[in-house]
Amino acid sequence: MPSTAALARAKQQYLEQQVASASPERLVTLLYDRLLVDIDRAAAAQDASEWLAAGPHLTHAQSIVAELNGSLTDVWDGAEQLRGIYTYLTTRLIAANVSRDRAATTECRELVAPLRDAWHQAAAQVTAQAAPQVAVAS
Repeated sequence: MPSTAALARAKQQYLEQQVASASPERLVTLLYDRLLVDIDRAAAAQDASEWLAAGPHLTHAQSIVAELNGSLTDVWDGAEQLRGIYTYLTTRLIAANVSRDRAATTECRELVAPLRDAWHQAAAQVTAQAAPQVAVAS
């Protein structure tokens, strides 16, 4: 039976391969998925008053938001508005961490969840449009 360390390495290699082979739209959805995981883990730790455990999740969430913000292109009309959301989200994640503010964590989740859903829908549309169309014989 494989050791726990071997399983962890295999999982990490799988995740790295998934990221390396992902399309740009899939990368964005992966980042949003992980962002919600971090926020949810931080919230659970905060609920248990495990403030030291919440910190790394909130810090990782900030890193993801920075990555999402850095990936924005000014060519897109919605970039400025989304950049503003990312800036606000970063300040609330910091408050959630530094001030042990559970309400800020909840607010972050409420901001991120609809964005995540919207990016998943957009990625699905891009994938569907890129898929080859099969002609149906009549």
